[in-house]
Amino acid sequence: MRLEIHCADRIGIAQEILNILVSYQVDLKGIEVDSVNCRMYVSFPPIEFEQFQKIMPEIRLIDGVEDVRTTAFLPSEREHNELYTLLSALPDGVISIDAKGWVRHCNDAACKDLNQSESEIIGANINNLLKGFNFTRWLEGKEVLGQTTRVEVSGEDYIADILPISVPQGNEADVLAGAVINIKSQSRLGQQVSAFRRYGQESFATIHNHSTAMRRVVREARKMAQLEAPILITGETGTGKELLARACHYASNRSLKPFIALSCASLPDDVAESELFGYAGYEDNTAPKRGVLEQADGGTVFLDEVGEMSKQLQTKLLRFLQDGTFRKVGDENEVKVNVRIVAATQKDLPAMVQEGSFREDLYYRINVLTLEIAPLRDRKADVGPLAEHFIQKYAQQNGHPAPKLSADCLEFLEQYPWPGNVRQLENSIYRAVSLLDDQELRVEHMQLPTFTHDLGYLESDFEGSLEQAVKRFEATLLRKLYPAYPSSRQLAKRLGLSHTAVANKLREYGINRKTVKV
Repeated sequence: MRLEIHCADRIGIAQEILNILVSYQVDLKGIEVDSVNCRMYVSFPPIEFEQFQKIMPEIRLIDGVEDVRTTAFLPSEREHNELYTLLSALPDGVISIDAKGWVRHCNDAACKDLNQSESEIIGANINNLLKGFNFTRWLEGKEVLGQTTRVEVSGEDYIADILPISVPQGNEADVLAGAVINIKSQSRLGQQVSAFRRYGQESFATIHNHSTAMRRVVREARKMAQLEAPILITGETGTGKELLARACHYASNRSLKPFIALSCASLPDDVAESELFGYAGYEDNTAPKRGVLEQADGGTVFLDEVGEMSKQLQTKLLRFLQDGTFRKVGDENEVKVNVRIVAATQKDLPAMVQEGSFREDLYYRINVLTLEIAPLRDRKADVGPLAEHFIQKYAQQNGHPAPKLSADCLEFLEQYPWPGNVRQLENSIYRAVSLLDDQELRVEHMQLPTFTHDLGYLESDFEGSLEQAVKRFEATLLRKLYPAYPSSRQLAKRLGLSHTAVANKLREYGINRKTVKV
């Protein structure tokens, strides 16, 4: 039985309470004082109800006692069970030692790592359990500080976090009471790093959305991630369509199931069909194969460049989207799976539907929820943060401090049209940072070719005057047109110039039937 006594902070009040218990011959098991909240807790074996009815009023009559009530546990019991539950749930081994290195406590994970029972571990010396670190020397040192070090556990390498336990002594120096050791295996450490990297690479948190356009896309994608309908992501090459698809998957209820991507543009039609749907075993003892849809059961399949899918494959995909079933190549049996489809394309699917190269019914099946990623040239606010992110990333990979991005270079990057979008920006930063011997990234380090959407890429090492550039362009154009208009009169009519002017230019650039294959 346990009592919680609300009382004033008065000298002697505890003794008066204990005297009442002694007078009724109650064996005291424990007493605790909470001076902050003015509480006193006492614990004793169960007593008869008649005896309990006499004790309670007498305690209430003590000067300074405000209330007395029964309680299910003492504060120390609660703390003990909280700590025990926490240690039991931890997947990593935890060992507590005293100031001499003798083990006082350990959790189940530590027993598993050490391949010993709790009774074998408690009372053993830590130096006999964890090799590679002298715990005795560390505990006897003048200044005992936390350590992270490699240790050997049952012949395998582990990482150990060693933290000293100190007991405050008021105005005097703290007293060392021992240490807590957290051990982590290489495989466990690898799992945590992989999980961290996966979150860093595949969550909405890593999508730079400083521009209004990207903020809207991410906001809508977060909502769509919780739904089950197919998603169609459109945008130019390099805008991050697969990154957004992965973020949608890992923010959904399917996050613990597989996310599998299949490029519809990189595989021949028959190979793409077997990759998507799998195939049955053949007479030549070829083993049956599970396709992407079957492998991703319960998860998400990302179909990249769905606009490149053949008509035959479109028909089979449409049937799957209708009822969730499909047949493997060479098999008559139907397979049913629960898969969400996320498709992406840089093509104009409505135009393809009008041309007849993409099935209209499939278009409406995959175009239930739509996300359109704007090109990088239309969201200049994202360029700077993305550039800084890639600078930090690749400087760290190369093992040197991240260079500063100059103001002129930032302005140049924001004005560049980026036909390859984020992928092109990342590759450009990677090249520049990897080759940089300076502490500042400037325009000349980027080595980007001049680009316009009308003329495409222009020569980055342009030399000479405007007149020379015009002559080079004229010569190139005339050489391309001459085979189709193999006389100066025909060519002059095509270009809207006089016969004499065209003849003079052909003569100047040495263009004739001998030099140009007509």
